[in-house]
Amino acid sequence: MPDTLAFGDLARAAYCPRQLYYARRDDGDPPPEYRAARELARSYDELAVASDAALDTFDLAVPVAKFRSNLESSLDRHPRVADPEETDAFLRGKDAHGRAAKVHRDPLAVSVVTPGAPPEQGVWEPQTVRAVAATKALAWRENAPVDVAYVEYARHGVVRRVDVTTRKKAAYRRALRAARGLDGPPPRLHDDAKCGACDYREICGTKTRTLGSLLSLGDD
Repeated sequence: MPDTLAFGDLARAAYCPRQLYYARRDDGDPPPEYRAARELARSYDELAVASDAALDTFDLAVPVAKFRSNLESSLDRHPRVADPEETDAFLRGKDAHGRAAKVHRDPLAVSVVTPGAPPEQGVWEPQTVRAVAATKALAWRENAPVDVAYVEYARHGVVRRVDVTTRKKAAYRRALRAARGLDGPPPRLHDDAKCGACDYREICGTKTRTLGSLLSLGDD
């Protein structure tokens, strides 16, 4: 089998191929909030009935009351995420490999966990790509279709379902091509929102504009 790409590499390629270039060069350990998110995702049933004082001891990204409300709503919509068939499952498919936080059965599905904040609706594209990569790897292992994934924004208590549509598969294929074709630093994006949130913005050299400079555009 040819070399496969890591789920995380595909998520980075979907966000910014240049970020993937620096991440491969850096090859560091994930930040602590990743571990915190995975620990929270393994304990939803206990967290749902924990006291405010107990919840205060966890690395939550939102106030306790908001976390509790989010988690209750998430478990009402997606109760299976609290009782997976497998946890921390290493999956290798035809094109990609990585760890799925959870594998669910009847029907088959996967969960991926992220420490970041969810959008108002749906799932950010990098996590969508990661989720699709995980479904494809699970489908390869099981020799069965996998059409559903869950993205768990665990430090927020938010779980979002991802249906693997044609459009989402296309985003996955674009990320796959970008990651496979990376053999040097690609062009900068010059995207204020993405660059401002990127851990590599200083070494990348992309200048993000301030609010003042944006407001002054067009004055001449």
